Amino acid sequence: MSDPVTEQQVADGRRLRGDASRHTVLAHATDLASVEGLDGLSIGRLAEASGRSKSSIAGLFQNKEGLQLATVDAGRAVFVSVVVEPARSRPRGLSRLVALMSNVIEYSRSRVFAGGCFFAAISADYDSKPGPVRDAVRSAIEQWYGYLEIQVRTAAGDGSLDLDDEGIEQLAFALPALYEQANARSLLYGSDRPYALAARGMRDLLLQAGADASTLSALPV
Repeated sequence: MSDPVTEQQVADGRRLRGDASRHTVLAHATDLASVEGLDGLSIGRLAEASGRSKSSIAGLFQNKEGLQLATVDAGRAVFVSVVVEPARSRPRGLSRLVALMSNVIEYSRSRVFAGGCFFAAISADYDSKPGPVRDAVRSAIEQWYGYLEIQVRTAAGDGSLDLDDEGIEQLAFALPALYEQANARSLLYGSDRPYALAARGMRDLLLQAGADASTLSALPV
């Protein structure tokens, strides 16, 4: 005779099913938000897009704000896994910076999210709307920008780039600006050409900052 199922095992099974449902629903939510923006993301709209009931989605997220916050977290997790984590195999500084720029271009170009860059799509919704959702969006973007600046500063510190503090700040601003413009123009015109132009612009900026050309192979001419 098999051992009876314990209450803990039942609870664990429910938790696993709940986690799987949450993951599936959030995959729909992040994709939807990347196209339609976060402000338009609601339990009803997500139910329509995912084919699930409103009550099941409400049970997972409670309300619209809870859904939006969970969607921001899910979008950030995807960005980290696709863009940041692969670059961590490279040494800190210029090598990792180049890998990050190459990865973020491919993340948008390959349409990991249907609407291109998830955070570019949702940030405009909450620029002027104080509250927990804007705080979450801002925190995620600040972490990304801060991580890039750390790599620029490290490269300047080890001599891979010839930059003072002002130059570090300027380069850390300009590199993601090129990517963001490429993402926007690619979506607008339905073309991959903006990514090639952005990669070339990044390469030129790094060369002007003193980078050795041999370290920039991931950014095509």
